[in-house]
This record gives sequence, structure tokens and C-alpha cells, in this order.
Amino acid sequence: MKTHKMPERDYTMFEADLSGSALNVKLLRRLLNWLKPYKSELVLSSVLVLVASTLQVLLPIIISLVAIDHIIRGESDADTPDFGLIELNTYLAQHSGLPPLMIACLLYAVIQIAWAFTGHAHRISLSRAVINGLRDLRLDLFTHLETRPSSFYDRVAVGRVMTRVTNDVEALYELLRGLGSLIGEFVPFFVALTVMLAIDAQLTLLLLLGLPILTAATYYFRRITRHLFRQVRQTLSALNQNLQENLAGLQVVQLSDRQDFNLNRYTQLNTKNRNFELRSARVETLYGAFNDSLAHMAIGCIIWYGASHVSTLSMTLGEVILFTQFIGMLFHPIVVLGEQTNILFRAMASGERIFQAIDWDEKIHEPGQALALPKRLRGEVKFEHLNFAYDVGAPVLQDVTFTIHAGEKLAIVGPTGSGKSTLIRLLSRFYDFSNGQIFLDGIDLNHLHSHDLRRRVGVVMQDFHIFSGSIYDNIALGNPAITRQRAIDAASTVNAHHFISALPEGYDTELTERGQNLSQGQRQLLAFARVLAADPEILVLDEATANIDTETELLIQDALTQLTKDRTSILIAHRLQTIQEADRVLVLSQGRIEEIGTHDDLLGAGGLYSTLHSLQFQDKLPESTTNQEHQLDAQE
Repeated sequence: MKTHKMPERDYTMFEADLSGSALNVKLLRRLLNWLKPYKSELVLSSVLVLVASTLQVLLPIIISLVAIDHIIRGESDADTPDFGLIELNTYLAQHSGLPPLMIACLLYAVIQIAWAFTGHAHRISLSRAVINGLRDLRLDLFTHLETRPSSFYDRVAVGRVMTRVTNDVEALYELLRGLGSLIGEFVPFFVALTVMLAIDAQLTLLLLLGLPILTAATYYFRRITRHLFRQVRQTLSALNQNLQENLAGLQVVQLSDRQDFNLNRYTQLNTKNRNFELRSARVETLYGAFNDSLAHMAIGCIIWYGASHVSTLSMTLGEVILFTQFIGMLFHPIVVLGEQTNILFRAMASGERIFQAIDWDEKIHEPGQALALPKRLRGEVKFEHLNFAYDVGAPVLQDVTFTIHAGEKLAIVGPTGSGKSTLIRLLSRFYDFSNGQIFLDGIDLNHLHSHDLRRRVGVVMQDFHIFSGSIYDNIALGNPAITRQRAIDAASTVNAHHFISALPEGYDTELTERGQNLSQGQRQLLAFARVLAADPEILVLDEATANIDTETELLIQDALTQLTKDRTSILIAHRLQTIQEADRVLVLSQGRIEEIGTHDDLLGAGGLYSTLHSLQFQDKLPESTTNQEHQLDAQE
């Protein structure tokens, strides 16, 4: 039977360091889809930023035109737009009986408070919409990545995938928040420009000559810093990777006395990162000094130009002061736009990486109309002419055909790379197979949904995973059907209840990273309890008892007996006693079935199993001894 075959894929794109060299409007439009549910908050934010920007322009007008020109000097220019503030100030002074200057101060305070409030409300509403939208994006990305098959993670580094969920989404937050705030920079720019043109078009045009200079400088400096920032990120990533590698292998470092060697290597990376950090800091400092100098030169021009015009009464003193206050509103948007351009390019690269992951459609093929499994399976497993290869041209399994009868214990042994663990991965539907069939109680696995199948197959691996959380959480694994009592019963059956009860909080004891506050044997018993609580009809033990300390050997053996009772069991490379107790032994070699039969029959046949046995157990203990310290070498 031919099954669904995935196309050849280029996984190298996940290793590429994208730079986001161009503005991708399609990507931005797609990103905005996650913000659509929060459109009302974005509209509110836009209205608030317009109000705040207008209020920001009114503040210097009160100081220059209302207070200085109208109240103090009494020489207001009727042609200068004051947005009705002079008339409002006069009206309030007449009806309140307070001095006009005091009214101007109060008016300034009220507008200042209103500006601060609307600006804060704008930032809060914008941040809330962006954070909620990116939360939804992160959830969708996590859900998508969680459903990618093992073949995907065989070829893509987990660190690369994690970067997309963490750093890349954070980069999009900086982009969207910056774009929303950019509106608040250009509204004052255009309002201030309109007022300045109305006051003195000649001086305004003179000042506008500085904008191309500032724009060119901003482009030049941002082009340099963009390259430097990329170098900073790359050296920092290498620095963190080196640190993680050394701390993770600290025992090896100390045993091999590599501390000085590692310190020298870390120092080199740290120095390289520092050099790029210093270069970027020097460029930023120089750019800031240039901007300040340009702004001060513009103010000098205003004072020089304004002084002569004030003396001829063609400009008022307040108008000159207003020009000096508006300089920041003219120049600052260019600076902010340059900063946002850098953020934009970085975010484009992040967006490409995120949607690259979301669009990756590799998955386990599921049947359109999945068959339903009976409430309880008998547990017969049948492999028919199964062929499989992880990579084209490198077959791992070749024409594998055998049957495991319901309730039977089958031990699978063989040299390294013979395909033992691959059989289990295919039985659990972690991979699609291109030809051949696997049957469960006569039902083709390709006609079952992988979720339904995996509930019926319990797997305990050598490197089983302990999650952060309590002992009970690690037994139940979020399955609502596994009550606390059911977890306790499962732990008691596999001899784990005693050590769990002795822990400070019992089943509520929080486990540290990878369960390091438990011994290897305790973690093994916990894995057995986890499988037993799920009550699968098919049990697979893939190197599950490797590296067990002798202190818990008897507990492990008894737990295995309880686990395999009344279940179809597949045992990979267990200790000699367990293999002897299996009903049959299947020997794999180079992806093919070499032998199958009972332990005694295979020893008598003098084939591969006999050879492996004699190599690994030539100095074995007497068969009456339950502690068998040697194992068949069956690591894949």
C-alpha cells in the first residue's frame, strides 16, 4: 500500500540569517490580520494621538503668543494663527476676575495635563492592542510548531525554532508600537510647519534647508549602525551559546581541567562583542552630537534673523521664541523615522522567519475519514512488508514483516543502527512511511488518527522527559481522566508510591528542571507510573531500564512485571533477565529481520543473537541472580 509521501523540503532556510533588506508590504498586511480583533483600540489610540499631538503644539503658543506677545508686550500679530487661545484667555480673564497672566499659566497647566493624559491613554491603548495581537500570533505559532512531526525537528535546530516564538515576536512588538507612535511625531511637524509658514515663510524655508542635511545624515548613520547592530547580535548570540555550552557541560569542564581554555575562548568572544558595542556606541554618540549641533545652528539662525525683524517690527518677540520651540518638532520626526527604519528592517527579518515557520506545512498525514477504535483493543500488532528511510537512498527498514500476538511480550535486539527504535516511532505514527503496512487489531494505522492511536500505545524511553510541575502533574500529563487516586494507584503498582510519599509535599512536590531533584531510578519509576495511569493496550519500553542503579533493580523488575501484565509489550534492549522472560526475541540487522524465536531457540541456532549474547554476556552472572549488570548493545 502506498501512503502519503511528503515532498522534498529545504530545511536550510531555518539556518539562514535573514536581514530584512526591503520593506515587505504583503508581510505587514498579513501581520495586521492579528490586530483586526482589536481594531477599536487601535482607532481609539489614533484619535488620542491626534489630540495629544495638537495639544503639544498649543503649549509653546501659549508661552510665546499669548503670554509674551499679547499679555506682556501687548503687540499681537492678528495674522499669526493662535488657534483662538488669545481670545479664550481674554474671555476667561474677564469672567473670572483673575489677572490675564495667571489665566495663561492656568491654561498652560490644563493643556499640559490634558496632553500628558491623552498621550498616556494613547500609549496604553496602542500597547494593549499590539500585545494582545502578538499574544494571539505567539499562540498560533506555538500551536503550529507543536503539531509539526518528528521529521521536522530531526532537521531543524530547536534553538532556531524557539527564537521565532520569543525574540522575533518581540521584534514585531517594537515595530508595531513604533509605527503607532510615529503618527504622534508627524502631526506636530505639519501643524508647526503651517504656523511657521504663516508667521514668516522666508525664515521657515531657510530652516527647511536643514531637513535634507539631517535626512542624509540619518540615512548614513543608520546604514552604519544597522551593520554594527547585526554584528552585535551575532557576537552576543555566540557569547550566549558558548556560556550555555560551558555551563551545561560543567562537570566535564572541571574533570578535564578546561577552565583556563574555556576562559580564553569566552574572553575572545566577549572582547569581539565589546568592540562592536563600543563602535556602535561611538557612532550613536557622534550622530546625537551632530543632531544637537544642527538644532543649535538652526536656533542661532532664528535668533540672528529674528533680531533684525523684531527691530523692524516685522516679527514679534513671541514669534521668534515660537520658532525656537518649533525647531524640535521639525527635526525630531526625521530622527525618529531613522530609528524606526532600523527597527523596521529588523522586524521584516523577524516577520519573514515567523511566517516561514507558520507556512511550513509539513505534518503527519491524517486520514480524511478516520476509523474509530473499539473501547478496548486486544493488542495484536502486525508489520507487513514495511520499508522506511529517513533520507532518500538510506533505507533504515527493509521488507520487515512479523506479528506480535495479543498479550505477547516481544523483545527486539540488534546492533547499533539496526532499526529497533525506528519500528517504535512508526508504530506511534511519528513518521509517515512510504510503503508497507502496520495493523493494530487488523486495522491499518494509516486509517487511524494519530491522536487516537497514541492514546493506545504507551512508550517509555530511556531519555524520558520530566516537565516542570508537581509529581501528580507529571503522572497525569493534563489528562482529565487521570484522577489523583488513579495516579496514586498507578504509582503504588509500580513501586513509586513509597518514595513519592517520603517527599516533602508528596504528590504535590514541585520537580526541578528535568526532574533533577529525583534519582535516575525514581525518575524511571515515575515514567512507569505515568504510562500505567494512561492504561494503554500496547506497551513499548525503548531502552527504558538503561543506566538504572542497582539499588532500585528489584523495584524496577517488579514494576516491569506489573506494567506488562495483560498487555502486548515490545521490549527494546532490556537487561538479560527481561529478555529471557520475553515470549519471543526478534533480532534486527541492517534494517532486516535476521532471526525471531524464543531466547533458548535463538541461542541454540548459533546465529546473530547467539553472537551478540556471547559477546555481551560471556562473563554474565548465574541465571538465578536477578541483578544482571550487562545489557545488549542496542543503542540507535
